[in-house]
Amino acid sequence: MADSSLRGNIKLINSSAHICVSRHGETDWNISGILQGWTDVLLNDLGRRQAYELAEAVSCCRISSVYSSPLRRSLETAEIIARELGLDPPTCHEGLKERNFGVIQGIPKAEMNPEFLEQIVKRNPACYFDHGETMEGFASRVLDAIASIAKNHPGERVLVITHGWVMDVITRHILGLPPSAILNMKRKNGECLSLSATEDSIRLLSEDGDLPGFGTCSCSEKQQRILCRSA
Repeated sequence: MADSSLRGNIKLINSSAHICVSRHGETDWNISGILQGWTDVLLNDLGRRQAYELAEAVSCCRISSVYSSPLRRSLETAEIIARELGLDPPTCHEGLKERNFGVIQGIPKAEMNPEFLEQIVKRNPACYFDHGETMEGFASRVLDAIASIAKNHPGERVLVITHGWVMDVITRHILGLPPSAILNMKRKNGECLSLSATEDSIRLLSEDGDLPGFGTCSCSEKQQRILCRSA
């Protein structure tokens, strides 16, 4: 019988993929309050430390694959984690990119129109971004990306590194909220969301651990809803 601890050979009993979605590590633009969007900003030193901390937090979870947005702040986070876990380099998926905020990308929030800035701070998905992505197009490609990953990894545990507004889309979906709903929250760098997903369904992993065989979680308490659950 194969050693059940071998990563990549572990299959969950049902066909759902177990996907842990996490926000990338911190960047200097996060600190400065600059909307990044598709602008390729590198992690800062704290962001790299956050990536190592996340790798340690999920080290007990027997992850088989790591996916990432192709933007450097996400990809560097994913690369650190994959390397620390002894996995293949991350697979980039265009659907995991942050929302394209158009002409305001790279502009400090302090220089924006106050009324528009208020909607940005609220993370209002209905905001119109000149030369950017529509709410509908953005949400569609994010959910399609998660469904695609689930289709390719049935019964596996997968880590996905992405962005804050992407996680907002997923949160609305699993809570059954309309795409235009304001969440009144913001995911922190390194914060996680644990999903059970198939090609046709994306839902929050239930608290009672309905996907069996995960063993006892030894992950850091500061991580929210990471891959492990008590058996």
